[in-house]
Amino acid sequence: MIRIALTGSIGMGKSTVAAMFERAGIPVFDADAIVRGLQGPGGALVERIEERFPGTVNGGLLDREKLAGLVLEDPSRLAELERIVHPAVYDARLAFIDAHRKAPVLVFDIPLLFETGGEQEFDKVIVVSAPAEAQRTRVLGRSGMTEEKFDSILERQMPDEEKRARADFVIDTGGELSTTEAQVRDILACLGVAAGG
Repeated sequence: MIRIALTGSIGMGKSTVAAMFERAGIPVFDADAIVRGLQGPGGALVERIEERFPGTVNGGLLDREKLAGLVLEDPSRLAELERIVHPAVYDARLAFIDAHRKAPVLVFDIPLLFETGGEQEFDKVIVVSAPAEAQRTRVLGRSGMTEEKFDSILERQMPDEEKRARADFVIDTGGELSTTEAQVRDILACLGVAAGG
């Protein structure tokens, strides 16, 4: 089994590329989706987060914006939140691997792979990248996003150029979707994996 980490900065097109791997028949583990589930209605971490960050849960629902406001500007509080979230995501990842143990390739969509030093756990790393102007346009087009919030997120992420330099493969999403899809197929071929789907 080849374990591939799929990463890249905000707005680079990771979700689009992950969906292309899924269409090619490759199981994809989406770390962000797991976190949303753990923190969503009835999520396993909601109570623990409220205990540590009082006032972030109302009627059993976590206010993600309020939580972000508390932790994003304070590295120590962010680290506290990560100590709650990361072990649960790791357990979910182990369960995913176990459920797909016969698959020749697994893809793990992990936005902060390099920032958390997690690349050592994978056989290959794919970085999804796009020109800075395209990234900015995509991100600022999202609901609730501001220039200030975007810049704050970028400050916490490793620069794209450095991520590209550390990757085994780079997928450029600055062009047509068909070009991006061809890059996905080329990587699978390079790894000796036939694309299904």
